Amino acid sequence: MLRNIAIIAHVDHGKTTLVDQMLRQAGTFRENQQVAERVMDSNPLERERGITILSKNASIRWGDHKINIVDTPGHADFGGEVERILRMVDGVLLLVDAFEGPMPQTRFVTRKALALGLRPVVVINKVDRSDADPLRVHDEVLELFMELEASDEQLDAPFVYASARDGWAVHELDDERENLHPLLDTILDAVPAPPSDEDGPFQLLVSTIDHSPYLGRLAIGRIERGEVRVGDPIVLLDPITDALPEEAGSSTGPVSGEPSTAGPEAGEAGREEPARKAAPDGRSGRVAKLYTFEGLERVEAPVARAGEIVALAGLEGVEIGSTIADPEHPEPLRGIAVEEPTVSVDFMVNTSPFAGRDGKYVTSRQLRERLFRELERNVALRVEDTDSPDTFTVSGRGELHLGILMETMRREG
Repeated sequence: MLRNIAIIAHVDHGKTTLVDQMLRQAGTFRENQQVAERVMDSNPLERERGITILSKNASIRWGDHKINIVDTPGHADFGGEVERILRMVDGVLLLVDAFEGPMPQTRFVTRKALALGLRPVVVINKVDRSDADPLRVHDEVLELFMELEASDEQLDAPFVYASARDGWAVHELDDERENLHPLLDTILDAVPAPPSDEDGPFQLLVSTIDHSPYLGRLAIGRIERGEVRVGDPIVLLDPITDALPEEAGSSTGPVSGEPSTAGPEAGEAGREEPARKAAPDGRSGRVAKLYTFEGLERVEAPVARAGEIVALAGLEGVEIGSTIADPEHPEPLRGIAVEEPTVSVDFMVNTSPFAGRDGKYVTSRQLRERLFRELERNVALRVEDTDSPDTFTVSGRGELHLGILMETMRREG
């Protein structure tokens, strides 16, 4: 049985530390294996700044179950990562500091998770702090749920008290503090299994993109319906102008009837991206490679079925928000909605006396190619040409969002 969960919280409330401990206690690492702290923060900038910038996929085995875990950023500037990852999961671990309580980013992401109908499991972390007040924070989380108009099921979310740093969780504060087993058991009990329509035609929403030097683009997402095998024919579905109607009680759904504006949840989740339909040129291909996630690794698989999070190679031009489907049933899924950018900055080529002596991006063409390549996986970013051929306007969710892009490009040369 499968469970797909995302961990969401305000920055520095302990998400990555908790995932590290879950991986350790579920046996992902050998007892004698040397493992770096914050193993999910693999990007050098993440380790330096102590924050999560890019979402990560991992999985653990707990009993007879496989739990796919997505560790997501906790800073508002990287909310675009969070928004698209929520489309892959059926529940969330809402991690809250036992002293600070729900913070602005907690509210921001929780609103989106509740609007999508995801089942929360609340983890009040750092209860071993000297200034912790977990009972007050418990009430604050319930008040937040009520303000955000959570359903009765969501209001009945289980609460777990934990210290991610020390690797334990309990149902009640006076329970014996041994390990994270109570949390792992709660995930299995509270988070529903993903949709399991294995008999329908294949359908996958691309939630993130990765790159392989040998295979090109890898489309990562959850299989919404059917199954897929290596060698199967597939088709890529492209944008149409109107947004798809949202199916009641579902975050995704195929086209049925004429397109119309989305329901009230679209306003909660941000601007609706274009829906998808089959490309006029019939962009199609076959599954060249298929991967599932085991621990921190991608593992080749011959077949994957509905509910599984997979990485798939075999199609050119795949973009985040695309649908990959059975060519006999090219039914698109609702596009991924992301909040609009709030800050803009102009990028231009170096015109100083030292221009062209160092670095990769020394011409306007190279700079433009690099910026537009960033759009392939950074869905919250916007890049526009200007009247000047050597200047490009880049818009993002905040100063940190754009600052990380600048520093990444600087380190690339």
